[in-house]
Amino acid sequence: MTVHGTGRRGLIVPVLLLLLAERPDHGYELLQRLQAFGWAGCESASVYRLLRGMEKEGMLASSWRASETGPARRQYEITPQGAMELALWFLRLGELHETLHVFLERYAQLPAGAPGTEARPSKTGRRATRPS
Repeated sequence: MTVHGTGRRGLIVPVLLLLLAERPDHGYELLQRLQAFGWAGCESASVYRLLRGMEKEGMLASSWRASETGPARRQYEITPQGAMELALWFLRLGELHETLHVFLERYAQLPAGAPGTEARPSKTGRRATRPS
């Protein structure tokens, strides 16, 4: 069972809350900002579904805003409830950060040749290759 990619997906809610705490925005612009945050492969339909769900839960509010270059766009903004949720994520992620820091430090201390270190990056930043 591999779960290496699942943790990152679970962080999209706090990232969207953070982006909207920085400034209200419409969906397309949020997608662009997500890409800059490291979510280059984010599907727009999933993000729009997530935004609507977050709005139903009271974390976001939206309204239609006229656009200078085209049709009106739905603009999202964080609500007080969303701001509280963002603050809780900040605490949770801070705790996780500490745990990850300990994990990474301990992994880095494993001696060369220990089980699981075959793919560890070398001092040049490249992963060691597995022997054939």
